[in-house]
Amino acid sequence: MTETASPAPAPMSFSRKMTIYVALLAGLFMAVLDAQIVATALPTIAADLGRLELFGWVGAAYLLATAAVTPFYGKLGDLFGRKRVFMAAIVIFVIGSLACGLARSMEMLIAARVIQGLGGGGLMTSAFGILADLFEPRERAKYQGFSSAVFTVASLIGPVAGGVISQTIGWEYIFLINLPIGIGVIIVLIFAMPNFETGRKPSIDYMGGFLLAAAVTALVFWAEEALGGGYGGVMVYLLPAVVVAALVGFVVVERRADEPMVPLHLFSNRSISLALAISVVSGVATLGMLNYFALFLQTVTGLPPALAGLLFLPSSVGSLLASVGSGMLVSRTGRYKIFPVISMVLGAVVMIGFSTVHATTPLWFIGILMFFFSVAIGLQMQTLMTAVQAAAPMRDVGAATGTITLARMIGASLGLAANGGLLTAALMRGQEGISAGTLAAMPGPMSEMTPTAIATLPPEAASEVVEVFATAFGTVFYFGAALFAVGFLCALLMPNVKLAGRGGEAPTGGRAAPAGVPAQAAGE
Repeated sequence: MTETASPAPAPMSFSRKMTIYVALLAGLFMAVLDAQIVATALPTIAADLGRLELFGWVGAAYLLATAAVTPFYGKLGDLFGRKRVFMAAIVIFVIGSLACGLARSMEMLIAARVIQGLGGGGLMTSAFGILADLFEPRERAKYQGFSSAVFTVASLIGPVAGGVISQTIGWEYIFLINLPIGIGVIIVLIFAMPNFETGRKPSIDYMGGFLLAAAVTALVFWAEEALGGGYGGVMVYLLPAVVVAALVGFVVVERRADEPMVPLHLFSNRSISLALAISVVSGVATLGMLNYFALFLQTVTGLPPALAGLLFLPSSVGSLLASVGSGMLVSRTGRYKIFPVISMVLGAVVMIGFSTVHATTPLWFIGILMFFFSVAIGLQMQTLMTAVQAAAPMRDVGAATGTITLARMIGASLGLAANGGLLTAALMRGQEGISAGTLAAMPGPMSEMTPTAIATLPPEAASEVVEVFATAFGTVFYFGAALFAVGFLCALLMPNVKLAGRGGEAPTGGRAAPAGVPAQAAGE
């Protein structure tokens, strides 16, 4: 297919770039926040709307819709220009948020969350793609550090914000708060952001996108059913076949497509393939673990919700410092490999540290662990994004960005299900060893014991239940440590390349990149 040369956008002032950048961060923050904010608001929502058996789909619907459309947005940005695609995504997201706030039944809310997710996937993918348009590779690493910090902070404060808002002004406002922010972002980008026209003739790979969306959706749904504790149902056995068939069909279609949704040649680049593998593994061990920390802190240490929430503050600080600091160092040196390596080692150590936490563990020690857990997240998220964008040809930056975003989401989805399944299984094993008196005092099975229920037990029974929870969470944390070890091996295998600086500074070794080849590729 003949490609028309992309006209270079007119030079922009620093203040204009920063205006666009802040607007992108606001959009990214909303999209990530809404993936987590419903966790603590769900009991309130279910009490108001009824249909308690459906409340799990309030979160799953958003996650599935976001995962399904992420590859589309990356490729559409490459074809039509990322401004148009980002604007369309935020309009869809705002409409979905309004529909969520106005929902008067659980079914309506789930449908509205699907709409919201269709926009949220575009916000996450397009925001990082636009950064590639705004900044050179080294400079981009610095600003992606702030972006990754926003990603992590939103994930951390989402459950806390959801609980506070739902209990004070009403659960509807966890969605309606997006309206003024989203409208403000739209107004800013209309006037401040150039079009970044690609000059390419649109040729959308609908079939490839559909097959990839089907594979991802089936995989996430299977994880919820099998790993999350569904077990035994026919879908547990049928969905893996759907995943395999969809992926085979996807590869066949992508080989023949003029504009493949995910160009298969990206996977032949070692930096990209290893970054994607690390993103999936670390997504399971980090983003897939965040939702369980509040339960861990309240059950094992006995902390009230407010104090447990305060322990997330060190996490926010750790993520911010690690993301921004690593971004600045990559910007200065052009080297990024060391950061995912350190991240994986640190993550494994922190997971082992968490496995030692019991009811008498000092709060300062838990705070340190929370801090370094998010440092581990911050060190790898933006550096892997930088690695993928630098290794991909400029015409495929959007597709590459969408692919690594999708990899993280798949990891987070698998992590939520796998960690939940491990915890439930360990709790039920622990129940077999507790005393008859404790078992008689419990209002239900161990897997349904909440912090509130534990507080109603006699002291001896409560202590025994807490010990079972501590042991069960230890299983989850050891699993996380093993995942970080796998990620460490992948990080070691990444090429130790040097990003090009301003004016196309040559990579290490003095070999300039050929025309049309990313600067990183010349150093591999």
